[in-house]
Amino acid sequence: MDNFSAVFQNHILIVALVACITAQLLKIPIDLIRYKKTSLRSLFSAGGMPSAHSALVGALATGVGQAKGWDSSEFAIACLFAVIVMYDAAGVRQAAGKQARILNQIIDDMFQEKEFSEERLKELLGHTPVQVFVGLSLGIVIAFFANSQLV
Repeated sequence: MDNFSAVFQNHILIVALVACITAQLLKIPIDLIRYKKTSLRSLFSAGGMPSAHSALVGALATGVGQAKGWDSSEFAIACLFAVIVMYDAAGVRQAAGKQARILNQIIDDMFQEKEFSEERLKELLGHTPVQVFVGLSLGIVIAFFANSQLV
């Protein structure tokens, strides 16, 4: 249990989590500007601008590159992990969200006059490529800023 406190000394982990939390917090003012309303629900939901997943893995890969070297095996692993997460966020989960939207529409159309007690499918699951890019950029900037504060 003594080693557990070392987790809180892991600079790369902390910076990645800060990037993720920052992206989630930014969703509130961005939603306020875009939709003229805000909801605390956006703090705890997937999807939206910017991608918190992309911010996290972008900061993680950047932090690993800074600490271990851009030519290290650790950076290669972190970078490929980031690509997979971002591809999933913009590809697979985006497609699942579109399918959920269509299924919800079908249910609405079919059961318009009948009572249907099933819960609606969650439609905002993934991200657009722009949301992923902004999240990635945010994560990289936060990692570089955090590293410059250490030097």
